[in-house]
Amino acid sequence: MIVQKDFLNKLKDFGLNSYERKLWIALLSRGVSTAGELSDISDVPRSRAYDVLESLEKKGFIIVKIGKPIKYLAVHPREVVERVKKKIVEEAEQKNKSLSELKDSEILEQLNVLHEEGVKLVDPTDKSGAFRGRDKVYEHLLLMIKNSKKSVTFMTSKDGLVRKSEVLLNQLKKAAKSGINVKISVPSGSDEEVIKNFSKFASVKIGKNNNARFCIIDGKELLLFLTDDKKIHKSYDCAIWIEAPYFVDYFNGLFDKEWKNS
Repeated sequence: MIVQKDFLNKLKDFGLNSYERKLWIALLSRGVSTAGELSDISDVPRSRAYDVLESLEKKGFIIVKIGKPIKYLAVHPREVVERVKKKIVEEAEQKNKSLSELKDSEILEQLNVLHEEGVKLVDPTDKSGAFRGRDKVYEHLLLMIKNSKKSVTFMTSKDGLVRKSEVLLNQLKKAAKSGINVKISVPSGSDEEVIKNFSKFASVKIGKNNNARFCIIDGKELLLFLTDDKKIHKSYDCAIWIEAPYFVDYFNGLFDKEWKNS
């Protein structure tokens, strides 16, 4: 049986490993078959076929027929999708419940104490990090905004402004409501509707800089994008985070100059 690799890779979303995917596809193509036959047409070693088929049966992908030799029957893919969805939802609900119970637990309190004690030992020059992939960068940005005490300052591109509206808007609203001073410098030609939404709780000015993307929190820490968002896929977008007073002061000065000239 010849099956393209890209097709097999797409089946990862079903939660199957390589052997499971191959045997399932082989059984779908036959309808009903023995382990030996499936092994031959799927290139899965016979020594592994029975274990893998047992795993597929437990996951609800196949049915074991009564009789000798043992044969296997494929469950309709539409039903498999529903079963996979149900399992994912159940697992997510269970994990959510477990994590919710940890919020007020002794374990979390002990972890907090460990972190607070550890932070005291961190040298100021060690407070830095690098992020690859836009999703990772925005995860850290959300944390920075959440922990802000006085101010959140952004300089962003046109596309960056739209992304921040989609990902950071609610957290920035919460920050503004709690008294945090939010400033955003955007280039000319930025989406007017997005600017209007941000202007409801933040100070927004149109500047001349079209490419710089950075965020300063409380005048103490900086997150700086290193790439041009027009020329790179989000998976390769890179940024650095640093908490260094003199370095951050320099970017504060750049922002203030842009802000005054806007």
